[in-house]
Amino acid sequence: MSNIKITAAITAVGGYVPEDKLTNFDLEKMVDTNDEWIRTRTGISERRILKGEGMATSDMVVPAVRQLCEKRGISPEEIDCLIVGTVTPDMVFPSTANVACDKLGAKNAWGFDVSAACSGFLYSLTQGAALIESGRYKKVVVCGADKMSAIVDYTDRATCIIFGDGAAAVLLEPNEDGTGIQDSILKSDGSGCQFLHMKAGGSKKPASIETVMAREHFAYQEGQAVFKFAVKGMADVSAELLERNGLTGDDIAWLVPHQANLRIIDATANRMGLPKEKVMINIQKYGNTTAATIPLCLWEWESQLKKGDNIVLAAFGGGFTWGATWLKWSY
Repeated sequence: MSNIKITAAITAVGGYVPEDKLTNFDLEKMVDTNDEWIRTRTGISERRILKGEGMATSDMVVPAVRQLCEKRGISPEEIDCLIVGTVTPDMVFPSTANVACDKLGAKNAWGFDVSAACSGFLYSLTQGAALIESGRYKKVVVCGADKMSAIVDYTDRATCIIFGDGAAAVLLEPNEDGTGIQDSILKSDGSGCQFLHMKAGGSKKPASIETVMAREHFAYQEGQAVFKFAVKGMADVSAELLERNGLTGDDIAWLVPHQANLRIIDATANRMGLPKEKVMINIQKYGNTTAATIPLCLWEWESQLKKGDNIVLAAFGGGFTWGATWLKWSY
């Protein structure tokens, strides 16, 4: 028996953001807010919005995965599995992964969605890596995608300034050169549900005239409580991951944090002892695209990544869910 360890390596990245922009100045006309207030508290200047009749999350997954296939020189028919991290599925069922596979012509793939809010990509990546490490699958695509504009209340100035739409995906393949996904720490705490959730639309409170009239089909967030938990959760788990693997900030080439809020990102980087130039930040352009933020960063920074780079991905999301992943870049 061979003692060579199989790791799951990212071999290609694809991304997609809609063309339509919603700027802070646009929001000034919609709710009682202003550009300076939004920028100083969140770091966001604009976000992308998916417009068009019937356009759904799968319509962002498809171009992201197509781009990834073109970069890698493979056909969608070669994909074994598609995992989509999302809280804005096209519909309750079938899964967005199922719908996207049909649109892509990924006839040989099975797939499923992962609902872990802003940690959706990390949860999905860990599952995808396990499928590769099992030796049973050769090409697993992991996508983070959310059409947050579908569940944002544009009369609520606390939440409508934060979120945007987007999707990005990575291809995982088996690797034996020591690069790839090395370790993950994932956590959850359901008691955080009260601070960040969508009240209606599930089995607990099915859609009714009453729930629609009460505006309960939108994302609800208690900002201060979430901020406090997120700063501690994301920073703690990132520091724990480094300590567990005998790493320091000096060993890390890049931190890829979930793009929720500039102050949360800064706190995580400080805890890890990382200077700002080692932190991927694009929140100013896209806002919080929930499960899509981390892979969108990898997509944008791809040309700057070097084989062997130590990269830490970190996220915190509703639920609460949070975690960090350490990987060595493979190309």
